[in-house]
Amino acid sequence: MFDKNKVKLGIAPIAWTNDDLPDLGKENTFEQCVSEMALAGFTGSEIGNKYPKDPAVLKKALDMRGIQICNAWFSSFLTTKPYEETEKDFLEHVQFLQAMGAKIVGVSEQGHSIQGMQDTPIFEQKYVMIEEEWRLLTEGLNKLGKLALEYGISLTFHHHMGTVVQNADEVERLMQETDPQYVSLLYDTGHFAYCNVNPLEMVKKYIGRIKHVHLKDIRQDVVDKVKEEHLSFLEGVRLGTFTVPGDGCISFDEIFAVLKDHDYKGYMLVEAEQDPAKANPLEYAIKARTYIKEKTGL
Repeated sequence: MFDKNKVKLGIAPIAWTNDDLPDLGKENTFEQCVSEMALAGFTGSEIGNKYPKDPAVLKKALDMRGIQICNAWFSSFLTTKPYEETEKDFLEHVQFLQAMGAKIVGVSEQGHSIQGMQDTPIFEQKYVMIEEEWRLLTEGLNKLGKLALEYGISLTFHHHMGTVVQNADEVERLMQETDPQYVSLLYDTGHFAYCNVNPLEMVKKYIGRIKHVHLKDIRQDVVDKVKEEHLSFLEGVRLGTFTVPGDGCISFDEIFAVLKDHDYKGYMLVEAEQDPAKANPLEYAIKARTYIKEKTGL
């Protein structure tokens, strides 16, 4: 069983309102979202577009519910824009996270990304970086990671479907060409499984670099449909590609065992973007929380 003093559980607001598909859950308010997170038994959250931008206002709302911000997505454009532009936005981002008491920032490279393109097939049209772009990405991440540490925050890189770092080979190169002192891995079970990479093998391989965990399950029949019908990432989301741990095809027992045996410290966060009209957010949050407690004791 995990040590509750070392490992905390969070859940992402994307199950209530989808930032990339705003019509999904547009009726759900920020207050409903965080109240239901607390009701389901979670103590951590990431940031959604409906969250107050003022740290004082946000902190008050979360404190009443016993929830803390543990991470917030950051879109870098290190391969397509001057480094200085990304650094400026990143600095504001980590200052906000510092004010919220967070210790992690999750960075995803959005240069050349197709994840938000609603009509672009996710499997066929992913961009492949050239050597110079790899250099821009890895050197830029090292710089951002060093900057983040000045604010007490660790940079974790989020491999993600549709981005330039999606598959096992791309994650491996990123890990090899970045400094472990400045760049860690945001390990996402669902995004590995989506591109036919065994998430158990990945947690074993990178356990020494993992500082944040996304617990996400997939429905293999939907992934197969996305592939066969040449659908986009967002079309897959609408169809139900993702679900909460224990509701899809990923076996989490050994994954949890690896994290526990290597004394993982930090947040494990449920992140399963679905259509709230089809998958009631509170119901699925409770389902996830029950499953995790059964498997981990948390």
